[in-house]
Amino acid sequence: MKRLWLTGVVLGIAIVLTAFLDGNTHVDLRTLYSKPVNEWPAPEIDSGVNWQEFKSLPKPDATSYFSLMEQPKVVLGKMLFFDPILSGSNQISCSSCHNPQTSWGDHLTVPVGNDHLVGTRNTLSLLNVHARASMFWDGRATSLEEQALSPIAAHNEMAMDLTQLVPKLKAIQGYRELFAEAFGDTDFSMPEIMSALAAFQRTLTSRRSRFDEFVDGKHSVLNDDEIAGLHLFRTKARCMNCHHGQYFTDEQFHNIGLTYFERKYQDLGRYEVTGNPEDVGKFRTPSLRDVMNTNPWMHNGLFDNIIGVLNMYNSGMGMNDPKTAEERANPMHPRVDPLMKKLDLSRKEIQQVAAFLEAITATKYRMDRPDKLPR
Repeated sequence: MKRLWLTGVVLGIAIVLTAFLDGNTHVDLRTLYSKPVNEWPAPEIDSGVNWQEFKSLPKPDATSYFSLMEQPKVVLGKMLFFDPILSGSNQISCSSCHNPQTSWGDHLTVPVGNDHLVGTRNTLSLLNVHARASMFWDGRATSLEEQALSPIAAHNEMAMDLTQLVPKLKAIQGYRELFAEAFGDTDFSMPEIMSALAAFQRTLTSRRSRFDEFVDGKHSVLNDDEIAGLHLFRTKARCMNCHHGQYFTDEQFHNIGLTYFERKYQDLGRYEVTGNPEDVGKFRTPSLRDVMNTNPWMHNGLFDNIIGVLNMYNSGMGMNDPKTAEERANPMHPRVDPLMKKLDLSRKEIQQVAAFLEAITATKYRMDRPDKLPR
């Protein structure tokens, strides 16, 4: 009888202790994450992954910003960016797909360009593009200047004959004056056009999010679920293996299992640039800054619900790995990145990660379009 009584007491204490710990999980995490970032719990990072700790965006300096926007090269670049004269039809501008009203993306699955032709890859936001190590989903350009000409010339985007672009702009007095102010000469050519467009795009930066305020010590701005999501992002959800640093990206290329090999939506990704079979199906890790403003997501834009995206990662995405001997022998058959693993996140944990993604999303930055274009 005494033994049964003791057993009951022990079980009762265990139940109470478990309930106490569960009830205080949020409190414990808030305490842990209310310390300086360098004292936060270490993230769970796989061996061999080079990562950087989170870092807040700098506080805005309005004086410096307006001074930057008045620089002649930036003024010219903004005019060019919003001017449909850069397209063959005079109807499509860079801003047709990179719209300031939609966080410098277009909210479409894939873009619609010249003659209503559709692309095959989702439009990446230009926010913080100055910090990117490479451009496009496949990394085929390594600078803003280099990337500028691709969408202008592409037949399914702006469809401009590049041999005609410089004469087209030189025929306009207003542009001759703008190029003279920016470069000191009216005899400009393609490098000056590329330089001006790049100068303007380097001004497109995210506003500070609530997470930036949290990192800088204002710990009341995140609720308990958002802090739990932050902890999951760094640990069980494994997000930080690829999404880290100031811009939540490793600037690398990964195959996460969305290649649809030898069927609809096939896209060989980075392989189309390098020719290396190991790069089949790899795409650049996008920045998660303002992620909740840049839907739909993924390189093909097939996901428009963030819970669906997180469920995909939760599954591990191993279903497309080679299964048969024939598939394993085929060097072109996509191999899902070993960083992709089944996560076993609960429904609540998925919702908490989604809550954290809301916390790293700032208010939209809506730049005014030019009142009048040079004509």
